[in-house]
Amino acid sequence: MTTPLIELRDLTKSFESAKGDTLTVLDGIQLTIDAGEIVALLGRSGSGKSTLLRIIAGLIPATSGTVDANGKPLRGANPGTAMVFQSFALMPWLTVQDNVELGLAARGIPRYERRRRALEAIDTIGLDGFESAYPRELSGGMRQRVGFARALVLQPDLLLMDEPFSALDVLTAENLRNEITELWTHRDFPTKSVCIVTHNIEEAVLLADRVVVLGSKPGHIVHETHVRISRPRNRNAPQFAALVGELYGTLTGRDTTPEVSAPASNATPVGRPLPDATVGGLAGLVEIVSARGGDADLPELAGELHLEIDDLLPLVDAAALLGFVSMGSNEIEITDTGREFVAASITGAKEVFAEHVRRRAPLVRTIVRALESSSDGSLRLGFFVDLLRRSFAQEDAERQIRIAIDWGRYAELYDYDTADDKVRLDPALTRP
Repeated sequence: MTTPLIELRDLTKSFESAKGDTLTVLDGIQLTIDAGEIVALLGRSGSGKSTLLRIIAGLIPATSGTVDANGKPLRGANPGTAMVFQSFALMPWLTVQDNVELGLAARGIPRYERRRRALEAIDTIGLDGFESAYPRELSGGMRQRVGFARALVLQPDLLLMDEPFSALDVLTAENLRNEITELWTHRDFPTKSVCIVTHNIEEAVLLADRVVVLGSKPGHIVHETHVRISRPRNRNAPQFAALVGELYGTLTGRDTTPEVSAPASNATPVGRPLPDATVGGLAGLVEIVSARGGDADLPELAGELHLEIDDLLPLVDAAALLGFVSMGSNEIEITDTGREFVAASITGAKEVFAEHVRRRAPLVRTIVRALESSSDGSLRLGFFVDLLRRSFAQEDAERQIRIAIDWGRYAELYDYDTADDKVRLDPALTRP
């Protein structure tokens, strides 16, 4: 028996919320990652995937449970890991080569050795000739290649990837996924194992040898499956489609349905984050379901729209959160409220939306109440961002605020003025 690269036992992670309450993000996690495998952590927003990855990297500690790296308790940063981020995280004032050398310099590697290893990694990842270029001169795909080179040059036991393709356009992401898969099959690939966080079901099946599915609130493992399909993998193969269907059923089944079908009136913005969906997107989904007779099979709908299932899930979550649709394991059905929303005039639809978003969307409700409590019906945007940052990463907090501003503006509950960075209550809003 070989020693696992990572072994997590009964792992729990909690944060303190803005009100002083304890928010449990991960609970009872049991996970082992061995050499020679790619493991995908698959889950929807709020399942704690990125938090789990950061615990494995030693960037944040677990609240309880144990984390062993190569058979030893992990205390502090994990020297056997390197990470590729969604946002590239490059130093704009450094060249490609300097960015790739950063980790080596931090480890005290001599300059000559740093240069040799960096150039080798740059060549491996397909950036030969761009050593002296700056990030601003590169496309998104090329910048992410720099991120891969910077991680691989460290020759980590475990390469951690936090949604590394989600910021790229579809074609660039597909190309880079294929290249990473091809590199993995080479014997000289400079890492023993890979762990990738993703919300994309097909991406997980394309890349991974094992897929671990996390449920939400708190994050916990609900399903695990091995992908026994030879590489390169064909999306149209029956076995591939069967696995996608299995994982899709897990993500949209009983584990996640209750949290979107009947939101509590006292739910908090932290306990029930807003799905990443625009008003136009969720309204379009409700209209399509209505036009199909009031119900739709999500896999079929995604295929007809030439979308991945994952592209529809945030829209489904948003529409369900507002009570416009109800959701089963594979089907979505319009509600009476949804029919009212679709049938109404432009003004009427806004009124229906305003009523339900204020009552059922916790962050929107919190913003309205805070504005109503202020002396002049306005507050700086930073006030709300700072409240969320106590429980969300900066990027997630800003995304939640962006969604809330979009929804609140459409509902004519409040507006945001970029000139003074303030959110203002709509004067026409009837205050209780």
